[in-house]
Amino acid sequence: MVSSRANSTSSLQLILDVEDFKGDFSFDALFGNLVNELLPSFQEEDADSSEGAGGHDGPFNGHKRAPSDTVKLALEPLFPEVDALLALFKDSCKELIDLRRHVDSRLQSLKQDVATQDANHRKTLAELEKGVDGLFDSFARLDSRISSVGQTAAKIGDHLQSADSQRETASQTIDLIKYLMEFNSSPGDLMELSPLFSDDSRVAEAASIAQRLRSFAEEDVGRHGINMQSAVGAANASRGLEVAVANLQDYCNELENRLLARFDAASQKRELSTMAECAKILSQFNRGTSAMQHYVASRPMFIDVEVMNTDTKLVLGDQGLQAGPSFIARGLATLCKEITETVRKESATIQAVFPSANDVMSILVQRVLEQRVTAILDKLLIKPSLMNLPPVEQGGLLQYLRVLAVAYEKTQELAKDLQALGCGELDVEGLTESLFSSYKEEYPEYEQASLTQLYEAKMEELRSEAQQQSEAAGAISRSKTTTNPSTHKQISVTIVTELVRWNEEAISRCSSFSSQPSTLAANVKPVLNCLLDQVSQYLTDGLERARESLTEAAALRDRFMIGASVSRRVAAAAASAAEAAAAAGESSFRSFMIAVQRCASSIAILQQYFSNTIARLLLPVDGAHASSCEDMGTAISQVEGAVRRGLLLCIDTVMAEVERLLSTEQKITDYRAPDDGNLPDHRPTNACMRVVGYLSRILEVAFTALEGLNKQSFLTELGDRLHKGLLNHWQKFTFNPSGGLRLKRDITEYGDFVRRFGAPSIDEKFELLGIMANVFIVAPESLASLFEGTPGIRKDGLRFVQLREDYRTAKVASRISSVMAET
Repeated sequence: MVSSRANSTSSLQLILDVEDFKGDFSFDALFGNLVNELLPSFQEEDADSSEGAGGHDGPFNGHKRAPSDTVKLALEPLFPEVDALLALFKDSCKELIDLRRHVDSRLQSLKQDVATQDANHRKTLAELEKGVDGLFDSFARLDSRISSVGQTAAKIGDHLQSADSQRETASQTIDLIKYLMEFNSSPGDLMELSPLFSDDSRVAEAASIAQRLRSFAEEDVGRHGINMQSAVGAANASRGLEVAVANLQDYCNELENRLLARFDAASQKRELSTMAECAKILSQFNRGTSAMQHYVASRPMFIDVEVMNTDTKLVLGDQGLQAGPSFIARGLATLCKEITETVRKESATIQAVFPSANDVMSILVQRVLEQRVTAILDKLLIKPSLMNLPPVEQGGLLQYLRVLAVAYEKTQELAKDLQALGCGELDVEGLTESLFSSYKEEYPEYEQASLTQLYEAKMEELRSEAQQQSEAAGAISRSKTTTNPSTHKQISVTIVTELVRWNEEAISRCSSFSSQPSTLAANVKPVLNCLLDQVSQYLTDGLERARESLTEAAALRDRFMIGASVSRRVAAAAASAAEAAAAAGESSFRSFMIAVQRCASSIAILQQYFSNTIARLLLPVDGAHASSCEDMGTAISQVEGAVRRGLLLCIDTVMAEVERLLSTEQKITDYRAPDDGNLPDHRPTNACMRVVGYLSRILEVAFTALEGLNKQSFLTELGDRLHKGLLNHWQKFTFNPSGGLRLKRDITEYGDFVRRFGAPSIDEKFELLGIMANVFIVAPESLASLFEGTPGIRKDGLRFVQLREDYRTAKVASRISSVMAET
């Protein structure tokens, strides 16, 4: 059976071709094609054997067979097709080896063909490269020849163009010579000219030729005039050309006048195209200056008198210069708006007509500022005489300055609006400044004179009010026993505020008129000095008036001082008059303190104004700020001097009343009470209570009015004077021990009061007074230890110890002789 299957297998013919391995080659497909004829029979046999064994139990190599078949199966091969497959695989390998050899042979043949073709191709490429190189050389030679031919053609063209230009120039020169000969025929004869110069349709060409002939003739005349002495026959030639020049000048003038007349006629009809044509031709005559000026001068706003009258009426109204700055400002604003609108309309026409529109606008704007604006300024700004100032009731110098500031501001605004419309190279700002140059030169003097006039008018007004108040209250004679400080006009912070406001307004004008920092500083400084002088003068005069009331009260007080040997009736009358004088002194004191307080407020306003307004204007200029600070310090020091003099007089007034109260209220028994067995009185004496009450009442206004160093120096001086006055007063009395205790109580009361002064040196003096009062209280034998323990009271204590009631009886002098010897 095996041999039969092997024979059947060997009988199979293998057919392998190269085409089988091309494209999408698959080994699995190739293998399957080889074995599919053998394997199906094996599969069928395997399936049959599987079905025959399906009814038996127990597996054996996947099959269940009877024991009788075991030997038989062992003798047969498990896979009988293997021999056929091996033969098939051997044949396939042999076929594949043959196929590989065949393919290798074909591949080798193809390689040889490819090598041959590649060699041929390389040879062909080399030949082509040589051909291309030759072609490039040919093209280079051709390009070179073309370039050479082009350059030659360009040169020929240039020569032809130059020849044509020369021909054209020669032709034009011939025509110009012919025209020049016509103009050179005879002086003033313009009748034999070519039709060109009379043909209205060729005016532009005639104008151009006439200008060229005129330029040539004038140049020739000038050249011959220079070389006349060295050139033979030049005089005749020059003379001939002079005739041409004169005729050409006449013709140009006549032509220009014709064009201007045509321009005017077109302008009346608003024929912009004709105007533009004439303007273009006229631009050949002096660059068209005559046409530009003629057009601007013919504008209605420059020649119509009604326009000028309307301007004046609009700005000044029916009241003239008395209309007021606000009315004038509104009128100027309206006028400037109307001028700007007129110039805007003219600008549209100028842009459409003139080739050089900017030049025309420059002439127009200059004419507006120099004629129309200047005309209204001349009527507005009439300079007052500084020798004869206008009355304040009519506005004074301030009216002129305010109108000047308004006019300057509105003119500047107008200049900016006109600049925005376009005016060529015209320096509008410089021209505007020149309109006000004469006014600005004298401006600082007018500003100072105005401030002085306002100050004097205000002071006169205050004097008139004071006089009216005095007359209403009734005339006060110096022979009367009382004075009324209210009749003196008190310092007013409102007045100082008004002075500062006037000055601030003047400074704002200085800032408007002064563009350079140095000029501004130079104008601000004298204006500020006016304010400093006025404030200083006003405050000083007010302080002097208040001080005069203190002086009058002091004179009244001295008038009623009487001696001790007078009758009771006279003494009573004198005491009543003294009370009245004291009341007048207290009223004057209060008035002066109020004046000092208002001075301080006024100085604060002045300093704040300087810091907020003046300083920033002076700081950019070296030395200006420091100089003004020095001037301000001088003005303030003058006021402080008046304050110091008045405060000293206030202290005199206070101490005079203190001395009067002490002399009238202090009793001998206050410090030397009789030994009647009653308990000593530990209350302050009546004189002490009256003095402290008076000081508390009168110094209340001082504490409110004074501040800073003024308050400190005033209270220190008053405390020192009070200390000395009390020492002098107590030296008039004799003290016993109970009186010493009473004195110590008074000193405590005085010390508590002066402690409100906040002056440590005064507090120390009154503390020593309290210790010194012990010289009247301690026993005689303890005095020496008291002086030795308190050296500060030794000087005054040795004087006061002599006022002890028992100074002689207790032989106090001998007990303190050692202390006195050391002193």
